[in-house]
Amino acid sequence: MPAIGVLLLELRLDSAHSLKEKRQIVQSLKTRLHHKFNVAVAEIDHQDTWQRSVLAAVTVASAREPAAHVLDQVEREATYLLAEQLANATVEWIE
Repeated sequence: MPAIGVLLLELRLDSAHSLKEKRQIVQSLKTRLHHKFNVAVAEIDHQDTWQRSVLAAVTVASAREPAAHVLDQVEREATYLLAEQLANATVEWIE
């Protein structure tokens, strides 16, 4: 049975002063994570709020261990890129 892992990234973008600035930050992060780790990334909450966002990064693997490894790398990259702007990160599994 394949393992489907979802990493939820809650962002607090205090430096964004408009939706346009927020969307630039979010789009840049989505593109980088997708290309570097081959995960699907989407903004799933707070689309119309300019200082908050929730992104979901999803991966599918043959077992939980390789999927967890990918999501751990994605979380580390997001932490590196966003530093204090990353308010929370959680992993959920779909069985």
